[in-house]
Amino acid sequence: MAFTQEEFNETVMGGNVSGANLARANLTGVNLRWANLAKADLSGADLSGADLEGANLAIANLAKANLAWADLTGTDLEGANLAIANLARADLTGVNLARANLTGVNLEGANGINRWIKCIQIEAYSITYTAEILQIGCERHPIEDWRNFDTRRIAEMDGKTALKFWGKYKDWIFQTIELCPAEPTVSSQ
Repeated sequence: MAFTQEEFNETVMGGNVSGANLARANLTGVNLRWANLAKADLSGADLSGADLEGANLAIANLAKANLAWADLTGTDLEGANLAIANLARADLTGVNLARANLTGVNLEGANGINRWIKCIQIEAYSITYTAEILQIGCERHPIEDWRNFDTRRIAEMDGKTALKFWGKYKDWIFQTIELCPAEPTVSSQ
């Protein structure tokens, strides 16, 4: 299912589309600013580059949705299912993720701090973490796994560059996580 911006505006933006079935829809770059899509099924939808600022996506199904480069500023995703969603380079400033399912979500390069996801950029690597998961660059693992990785495992990730980075910033990263923890959601793994 593919929509042009014009078609989308005509069919969706004119009213309350809470509960709409937009599963697997191609909504690349669409303007959904302030749209009410609460309880909508957007599973597998391509929302890359979409403007979702202030949208209501509470309890929406966004499992396996592509939200790369999307503007999610101030979006309500309370109770939303984001399992295996792609949030790479998305703006998460002020997003409400209370009780959201973040199982397997890709946070590479995501930015914007909120209570549930914290983002940092150090040298060549973006660092994003939830209450349970730490993603550095494209590597996403439970925080406790990162604490226990040996130098061999770190080198497997990105060779000498990763080893040098990890040696320099490992302690600081864990101190940051302890000083500024992310609040847990339903699931952040």
